[in-house]
Amino acid sequence: SMLPTTTYSPQRQGNGSLNSRDAARHTAGAKRYKYLRRLLHFKQMDFEFAMWQMLYLFTSPQRVYRNFHYRKQTKDQWARDDPAFLVLLSIWLCVSTVGFGLVLDMSFLETLKLLLWVVFIDCIGVGLLISTLMWFVTNKYLMKHNSKDYDVEWGYAFDVHLNAFYPLLVILHFLQLFFINHIVVIKSESFIGYFVGNTLWLIAIGYYIYITFLGYSALPFLKNTVILLYPFALLVLFYVLSITLGWNFTGGLCWFYKQRVR
Repeated sequence: SMLPTTTYSPQRQGNGSLNSRDAARHTAGAKRYKYLRRLLHFKQMDFEFAMWQMLYLFTSPQRVYRNFHYRKQTKDQWARDDPAFLVLLSIWLCVSTVGFGLVLDMSFLETLKLLLWVVFIDCIGVGLLISTLMWFVTNKYLMKHNSKDYDVEWGYAFDVHLNAFYPLLVILHFLQLFFINHIVVIKSESFIGYFVGNTLWLIAIGYYIYITFLGYSALPFLKNTVILLYPFALLVLFYVLSITLGWNFTGGLCWFYKQRVR
């Protein structure tokens, strides 16, 4: 079966012909234009399918990447051609950030400031940075052969980031809200508080690492993708250290959010 990849057609002979790189860039540009244009047409977006993907990112992330393979076979495009997933993710982000504002007793203006920070810096800014880094690392160090016929497209790297970011967002920005002032007071200095809080962080970042690994291991022209699971060891070590020393990650996040909007 064909898997998410970009193939370049051989260079054609004759005057005025596009070389393979230009042809690839042209189609990538056309696909990006189509994707951005669909952002303005809500009726053309398949929100039901995007919600299905969001559910499976929690229960069976492999199925989401199987769909990426299917898209490559049917539409000759491995990255999402429908911005519905991005739109739903943005709505989740906005709603959960407003929730944070309420839980932390922020004013309307402070909540608005926090929303701008979270959307443009935490989600878009950090997302572009991570996607670009992963795109560079996979193309430079994880290719099976130094062939110009295959490469990891930046758009796919961004999709992998969005997939991995969604469960992290739900756990840290939504589920955690119910614990901050109620059930178990995560912000408190009690052991149970930072144990519950830090465990949520462990699960959220663990999901991010695992879904990122699945995304790149699905590409047949990459090797040694198992190294993308190595940060797990560091994560577990950091978690044990945090519980032993009484670090409170959620308390730190609440403090950080309040400092930002001052």
